[in-house]
Amino acid sequence: MIREERARRTAEAERARLDRDAELIRARCAALAGFIREAWHVLEPNAPLVWNWHLDAFCAHLEAVTAGRLNRLLINVPPGSSKSLVVSVLWPAWEWGPMGRRSLRYLTTAFNDGPVTRDTRKMRDLVLSPWYRRLWPEVVLSRAGETSFANTATGTREGVPFGSLTSQRGDRLIIDDPHSTETAESTADRNRTTRKFREGAINRLNDMERSAIVVVMQRLHEDDISGVIQKLGMGYTHLCLPMEFEVARACRTPFFVDPRSQEGELLDPVRFPRETVEALKRDAGSYAYAGQYQQRPAPREGGLFQRHWFGIVRAAPAGCEWVRAWDLAASDARNGGQPAYTCGLLLGRSSDGQQFYIADVRRDRVAGKRLEDMLLKTAEDDTYAVRISLPQDPGGAGKFQAQYLVGRLAGYAVRATVESGDKVTRAEPVSAQAEAGNVTLIKGPWNDAFLDELASFPGGSFKDQVDALSRGFQELARPGYRMMEVLG
Repeated sequence: MIREERARRTAEAERARLDRDAELIRARCAALAGFIREAWHVLEPNAPLVWNWHLDAFCAHLEAVTAGRLNRLLINVPPGSSKSLVVSVLWPAWEWGPMGRRSLRYLTTAFNDGPVTRDTRKMRDLVLSPWYRRLWPEVVLSRAGETSFANTATGTREGVPFGSLTSQRGDRLIIDDPHSTETAESTADRNRTTRKFREGAINRLNDMERSAIVVVMQRLHEDDISGVIQKLGMGYTHLCLPMEFEVARACRTPFFVDPRSQEGELLDPVRFPRETVEALKRDAGSYAYAGQYQQRPAPREGGLFQRHWFGIVRAAPAGCEWVRAWDLAASDARNGGQPAYTCGLLLGRSSDGQQFYIADVRRDRVAGKRLEDMLLKTAEDDTYAVRISLPQDPGGAGKFQAQYLVGRLAGYAVRATVESGDKVTRAEPVSAQAEAGNVTLIKGPWNDAFLDELASFPGGSFKDQVDALSRGFQELARPGYRMMEVLG
């Protein structure tokens, strides 16, 4: 009884507010961003809106579609960015109401019935809400189904799974996550989806020139629909917003420039702070994170390295020669960016010289004194029987650091050398041995993260483990390794 009375009073207060402020609210809703802010409480009464600049980017591009300045739009953003709510629910309701485009017909689709029904129902409930009906009473529904509804001005919204995208047509074709995380991994299913897009999507438009297609999705594979759009040069404006900024891939469109400037700067540090992002990386794995969150997918089976090349055993045979090869991070994160990893990889070569064993990977974000401590502690754990290979950056500062670290490791068989060639060139020799079945992993908790990085190399966010592997292999495979001069 108390709850019902409270609800009644809340509804009365809302009606009074709308009666008092209707014109002001309508004025704010002239912009899509204003409409989202005003309508949010109807759709998400228990989740306060946390505004971030990426929502402004969505709005700028969708408003360009509404204005007729854009009719092909591709949006790649991480999960949890409110993309479906904005693109599939709020934008169509804004065009019908504040924009007065009640005759527009929407054909919306996703990989299965779940998101299709969810978003169709949300838009229907918004349009039927007392808030919307009070502000835009001219929008009247003549049909109000779960996945299909229409208004009295001949406007419609039809929701269908992507696989059923056949006979319907619309002024707006909204394709929201057409691949699932499972089917994107199947070559046959993925090819079926991309073929349906190429052969059928444009045929679902009422007007080939003026009607619009909006594709909004997270990346799941290099040959998903986003990949096809880009590889074929299909003329889509591409809004690409990775979770962590990459300077080399900074997004710029006619309507937007990514405001971030520092490598690793977060997309939305309020909703996705650094600790949350690091947990996502840990839980999802580097391959899934690179695609879904960084919008930079790589084949799970890798390019230079493939997972199935690496066997896993419980122990290496006796008589192996060992080297601990390092890739060093020089600095901590700055301005919200993510620091690089320092990585030390323990690689052994069998006594007959035919097989290589990766026995251990130590990896941490350290610099300065903590880096020195990591090197010393690892050397102590490895014992004097393990040689140490350090990188030397070019230039005087690099030489000084190498000399200093070699000195700190006095007593151990340690050698510092300058890297030659790019990362891919350095990795090719060990890649050839891995493909031949000559590189084996020792079972350990680091295995999955290591294989994830190899599978995404060279496209992944991090390359420290591959660099350390390349260095170790170069040390063990080079002629005269047993006779090498011991420094330190």
